[in-house]
Amino acid sequence: MADLFHKQAKNYAETRPSYPERLFEFIASKTPNHELVWDVGTGSGQAAKSLAKLYKNVVATDTSQEQLDYAPKLPNVRYQYTPPNIPFSELESSVAPPGTVDLVTIAQALHWFDLPTFYQQVKLVLKKPHGVIAAWCYTVPEANDNVTVVNDKFDALFRKFYAESQPYWDPARKLVDGKYKGIDFPFEPVGNGANHTGPFEFTTERLMDLEGFFTYIRSWSAYQTAKDKGVELLSDDAVESFKRVWNEDGVDQKVVKSHVYLRIGKVGNSA
Repeated sequence: MADLFHKQAKNYAETRPSYPERLFEFIASKTPNHELVWDVGTGSGQAAKSLAKLYKNVVATDTSQEQLDYAPKLPNVRYQYTPPNIPFSELESSVAPPGTVDLVTIAQALHWFDLPTFYQQVKLVLKKPHGVIAAWCYTVPEANDNVTVVNDKFDALFRKFYAESQPYWDPARKLVDGKYKGIDFPFEPVGNGANHTGPFEFTTERLMDLEGFFTYIRSWSAYQTAKDKGVELLSDDAVESFKRVWNEDGVDQKVVKSHVYLRIGKVGNSA
């Protein structure tokens, strides 16, 4: 799966949504200490950049060196290329010694992982019992609570376009469309009075012109899969249709809204 993002590293870095600061403040409020974070599947460092403001050190790993090359260089962030499944024997040298990590984060990537193996590694590196794991996904831009993504016509066209792209998405994508409600997450609720691990909802916004929105679509794994099969999702007809509804109000740049869904829990005393 990482190969799909190797080919689109520049598009991914330029157009993927940034995450709201409120998300990171919420997560940081759940960790007693703020010494070390392991940001897994960091991509081009979208989350690592924000985590570095709240934690002393961040180890940010990814299976794509091409993605890491686009990540911001920060004094307290160590970027590390790793294979898709880090051998347990290399976990300490690549990430951190056992029981030393305050927080493990996974932004828009948990659905790709070998979860049983990964969760064993998480439980090994996190401090017990209060070490925290936080995993979140964002859906494609969607209307919610009567708030449009761009405008009503654009939203309707985009919903149809996304539905037609479904054959080219990996089956794991259904976990994202389900807002991580159905993903295996064997951790304890964290925080006073907490009785569940989410998903907790946040909203992110990005100012985009239409070409930027097309570049975002081109960063999809489904777009690359379709292209490899000889199918251009952004056909001339699709592009013209999007242009008509985007430009209807004469405003070139628009605020595009996406919704972020967070699962968060603590490791407890589990083995």
